[in-house]
Amino acid sequence: MHRLWLIFAQTVTVLLALFLVVSVLQSAWLTTQQTPPAVVAFQEAPPAAAHDAPMPGSYRDAARAALPSVVHIYTTQTIRQQRNPLFDDPIFRHFFGERPDGDGPKNAGLGSGVIVSANGYILTNYHVIEAADDIQISLNDGSAHKARIIGSDPESDLAVLQIKADKLPAITFDQGDRVSVGDIVLAIGNPFGVGQTVTMGIVSALGRSHLGINTFENFIQTDAAINPGNSGGALVDIQGNLVGINTAIYSRTGGNQGIGFAIPAGSARNIMEQIIEHGSVTRGWIGVETQEISPELAESFGLPDTEGALIAGVMRGGPAEAAGIRPGDVLLAVGGKPVSDPQVMLDLIAALRPDERVAFRLRRDRNIVEVEVKVGKRPAMRRARN
Repeated sequence: MHRLWLIFAQTVTVLLALFLVVSVLQSAWLTTQQTPPAVVAFQEAPPAAAHDAPMPGSYRDAARAALPSVVHIYTTQTIRQQRNPLFDDPIFRHFFGERPDGDGPKNAGLGSGVIVSANGYILTNYHVIEAADDIQISLNDGSAHKARIIGSDPESDLAVLQIKADKLPAITFDQGDRVSVGDIVLAIGNPFGVGQTVTMGIVSALGRSHLGINTFENFIQTDAAINPGNSGGALVDIQGNLVGINTAIYSRTGGNQGIGFAIPAGSARNIMEQIIEHGSVTRGWIGVETQEISPELAESFGLPDTEGALIAGVMRGGPAEAAGIRPGDVLLAVGGKPVSDPQVMLDLIAALRPDERVAFRLRRDRNIVEVEVKVGKRPAMRRARN
């Protein structure tokens, strides 16, 4: 009997232990099932406004306004090969056969341009289309058009093209050349042919000259990245207005080093309008060769300073000779505007109208004299085709 009671007690104890274990596990399981998963909260920017306002510091509006007006220019130039006289010898031809006539392979070039009117006029650099046999324009929408040259001005390195298209997105010109040193600018073009690209920088300097790039120089200097293929593209302000035509870079490697040059939009527009209206640019000319006055020259000639342009030569039969200007004279002023160096003199005379009579102030033998010059027309500059 005692043995049976012991077995019964052990059985009850085991059953109670099992009941407690099951109760605990069931409670934990129910708690796990009912606890919601943890939620990680991420910081998100507020939704964009209805007008898609740019982020702080963004120049997307300027880029959006100007990008459709900038085009890619692709040019080809045929390499014309000279025929060797041996190919006209019948014995040579018998053994070596006929040499096919015709032109050789074509050189391909690329650059950029800016749409300046809705009816297809495009402004670019002269060196982009120089000696080109075929010019193709690729618009921002991907369409391609064959272009013809309306006219060019090698001395300012500008050219005007036209394509047969209407309702094109013409760029807006900055009014009054208001750009200043320190202003933010965007350079838009097709560098290295990779496709349309926007770079940002500031205006580093104005009125850069004496660079030996063009005959007439008055460049905007910028550190916005300009590379091969950007030539002829747009330099715009933060409103997307055209302030310059990207033209050249200063580089030891061929790539951007933070010194780029653009022709001011006001000068480019004046030249462009003359090309469209007359097919060329008309400038004043008097027929002299000039030299910069160094301190050594000033001392040699007994001059009080280095201001002015030394007349080194006078063209026979030209306007200067007719007015009595002589070699050795120092030109001090043109039409009352001071001449500080030969580049300033060149710009002042070029701005005059042919047949206009203008007073020139000179220093001659330590005396100040004034002569009246009837301005002539500057001969067109021609570059030989390769």
